[in-house]
Amino acid sequence: MESTVLDSTLTEIAEMLRVILGEEGFDLPITMDTTFFGDLGMASIDLVALGGRLHSRYGPSLNFAQFIASLDAGSAVDLPVGRLVEHVVAACAPGTAGG
Repeated sequence: MESTVLDSTLTEIAEMLRVILGEEGFDLPITMDTTFFGDLGMASIDLVALGGRLHSRYGPSLNFAQFIASLDAGSAVDLPVGRLVEHVVAACAPGTAGG
């Protein structure tokens, strides 16, 4: 995957996360290795909010609920932001259902 596409998608998703989690006092850099639950302290309701923002930004072809459901319990708990970024880029690539 092209790093500029990954970088721009990471930036967009990081901004969504900052809005959901509240930027005030939030100085942790969000990288590809940052985990949703361990590092960001997200709750399940935060994932619902993220899913809504992803749907608004990338459209219905990016099925966030299906992506989360495809993960096993261990993967979901330790899910890095980068895995979602890669999923978004792949789903929205030209020639795919999302692109």
